[in-house]
Order: sequence, then C-alpha cells, then structure tokens
Amino acid sequence: MKMNIRTRNFQVSNRVQDYLEKRLRKFDRLLDDDIEATITLIGEKKIQRIEITIPVNNYILRGEENNENILSAIDLVTDKLEKQLVRSKERFSKKGSMSITKLPSLSGVLPAVDAMDDEEELMVRTKTYPVTPMHLDDAITQMDMVDHAFFVFVNEENGETNVLYRRNDGHYGLLEPEA
Repeated sequence: MKMNIRTRNFQVSNRVQDYLEKRLRKFDRLLDDDIEATITLIGEKKIQRIEITIPVNNYILRGEENNENILSAIDLVTDKLEKQLVRSKERFSKKGSMSITKLPSLSGVLPAVDAMDDEEELMVRTKTYPVTPMHLDDAITQMDMVDHAFFVFVNEENGETNVLYRRNDGHYGLLEPEA
C-alpha cells in the first residue's frame, strides 16, 4: 500500500512515520499493492488527530481518531479500519459479487476536498464525489465504510437521489423525494 501523508500543524517524526507504516502494513494482506491511502495528521492544542482514507473498489474506507498521543490515535484508527474492511469483505462474500481475496482498487475515487483556511470564522467544507446509481444495500455498506451519519446516493431502483442516515436507535432511515 502506498501512503500519501499530509499534515496540518504537525511535524512527522521518523518514529511516527515508521510506526504508521508498520500499522498499515497489516492491510497489505487484505488489499492490493497499488492502493494509495491518504493520511492526514493534524496537531491541535492538546489533541492529535489522524484521518485515513483508502479507496477500495468503488467504496471508500475512512476513519479518524483524536488522542493526546499520536501513536495511540494511530492504533485506534487502524483497528477501526481493519474492522470496517473485514466487515465489508464479509458482505461482499455473502453477495457473491466479490471474492474473499484481495479487494481491487479503483483510482480516482477519493473525493476532492477544498483547501481549508484556519483564519476564516465561518467555513464551509465542500466535497465532491462521483455519484453512481446503487442499491440500498450498497449505500449502507458505503456509509458504514466511511463511518458517517448520512450518505447521499442515486437509488438504482427508482433513479432518484436519496439520503440514507443512521438513526439514534442504531437503525437506518431513508429519505426519498416526494413525487
């Protein structure tokens, strides 16, 4: 796996980089070698934050963690990503649409994120991503893999834009436009 490390208010020491490489090496057995993980390390006042995004076969694995110690944050986020990846591989194998071996990558899947300016008081962060029609099951998988509370997608069954969200009771909700 290739790593693209970005930083904000953070200096990456050799120790942190070596530890990060060591922790991400465990994904080599699950993913193809040509996959590129984008790692963002952010230093805040007392908290260190790490965000890791990995594009995998039309899906995006994403995890982020905050901790006072960056090495602990790396442990937490890599454990989270491993659980997401194993869970998604189980779903793919049940569907029969993908083998349980390494998942192929799809380049160009990472969303483009506008640069952030720390001095602005009110900030709107804009993301763009390719919208492909998908079934509800695939949308749930995608939302779980990026670990977000909602997901916008084009429903393959009706061609409409739908919003999938995680309810407070742990179940899912689906918003469909009224005809």
